[in-house]
Amino acid sequence: MHLSRTADVVSRLEILEYAGSTNDELVARATGEDAADWPDFSVVVTDDQRGGRGRLGRPWVVPAGASVAVSLLLRPVTPSGEPLGIAGYGWIPLLAGAALHRALAGLGLSSGVKWPNDVLVEGKKVSGILSELLPGATGAIVGTGINLRQTREQLPTDWSTSLALSGIADPDPDAVVSGYLGAFRELYTAYVAAEGDAVASGLRDEVVSACVTIGTAVRVELPGGVFLTGTAESIDALGQMVVRDGAGVLHTVSAGDVTHVRPAGGR
Repeated sequence: MHLSRTADVVSRLEILEYAGSTNDELVARATGEDAADWPDFSVVVTDDQRGGRGRLGRPWVVPAGASVAVSLLLRPVTPSGEPLGIAGYGWIPLLAGAALHRALAGLGLSSGVKWPNDVLVEGKKVSGILSELLPGATGAIVGTGINLRQTREQLPTDWSTSLALSGIADPDPDAVVSGYLGAFRELYTAYVAAEGDAVASGLRDEVVSACVTIGTAVRVELPGGVFLTGTAESIDALGQMVVRDGAGVLHTVSAGDVTHVRPAGGR
């Protein structure tokens, strides 16, 4: 892959011929002997990820060259010179989904975000995002897998899609990745400048605008195997999804596996 435009957006870029998991590769670099050489907004990327994983440890494996895996290192420092507090990291996954939504719009493609960060095109998943804190909460890794060229036969589920199947005949990895990271950097810079205040920075408004979960009937699998059903009503100032159950009671959800409930099924 040639990623010249992407290189202009990030602090450091390493393109791997292949990787087990780009998140694992970047964690090793960000915490190893040469950690100081990996500043905020450093990136590892490959188009051949062989041991990727999604939420709840689900495997994420696709044919080489058919997708791109991007892992981004964040070491946020606020204008006061202090590292962003741990509570501020809760918005990072939502920021990532909003950034990719913005980038796809720049490529002429309409998309939406299923809370917190699955990016959908025509109701099907084109990208998944997995964020991980570094040891000691000294930073975070944001891993993003974007389906570029998969055929229908190569997709793992019937609720998945690729950019090629969505109308971009020959997706250019550099255009997609640079657009995503450029949008991420804009949102991230404003968010950190606002000391991690998603409302003041405009991040909450951007996330709400992109989120197709709001107003949708949902079924949420919560930690511990508990299920919540109802209607997603909003996203609060902490990035939590607010769900009203059948009895009219409001619940805030900070983590969970969300399914959009439709008469014909689907996610």
